[in-house]
Amino acid sequence: MNPVIENSTLQFLRELSRNNNREWFLENKEKYISANENVIVFVEKLIEEIAKFDEDIGKLDAKKSLFRIYRDVRFSKDKTPYKSNFGAGLGIGKGNKVSGYYLHIEPGKSFLAGGAYQPKSPVLKEIRKEISMNGAEFLEILKKDDFRNNFRGLSVEDKLVKVPQGFEKYDPMAEYLKLKSFVVIHPVADAELHSEKAIHHFSKIYQSIKPLNDFLDAPFLG
Repeated sequence: MNPVIENSTLQFLRELSRNNNREWFLENKEKYISANENVIVFVEKLIEEIAKFDEDIGKLDAKKSLFRIYRDVRFSKDKTPYKSNFGAGLGIGKGNKVSGYYLHIEPGKSFLAGGAYQPKSPVLKEIRKEISMNGAEFLEILKKDDFRNNFRGLSVEDKLVKVPQGFEKYDPMAEYLKLKSFVVIHPVADAELHSEKAIHHFSKIYQSIKPLNDFLDAPFLG
């Protein structure tokens, strides 16, 4: 039987969102520990499934893949000390790879994602060069049935207005060269998290991201 995200885990996040302060968190530390363990067990099984088509993911430690729940408030106007979600980065930035998979668990706002999020300038330039030179291959990935069924296309967050310097204004791939991230997102309902089919279903969605990840990583793997 596959693990699921328990109702109590989402309930903890709801309560934390309403009581985002150190006193409440310390009083409810046991709830946090229980919820965190639930997510770790879920991610462990998810890693096993993803490793069936992306063997590098099998080397990951689920516990280390989870992002800290403590927010870095040093440069933020929002001084609430805790995140109201659990997030896990799977393979992102490991070795020479720039892509990976991401799991976001938050009541009413959960999602699966993958690709390369806001890569640094030199990396971004190499990805853009790869897209410009191999546009047909890139478009073929985006046109795959399983990809189109799972995603509405690449995120256009922070997209540039003009084609970046170093590329032709009328490059056939101009609209993609304006992107600053190469990410896809699949929303997940709370009920899906509680289903014993979630692990299998999520791994299939991640599998449809792998060709995109392989394309994004190609310039850096020699």
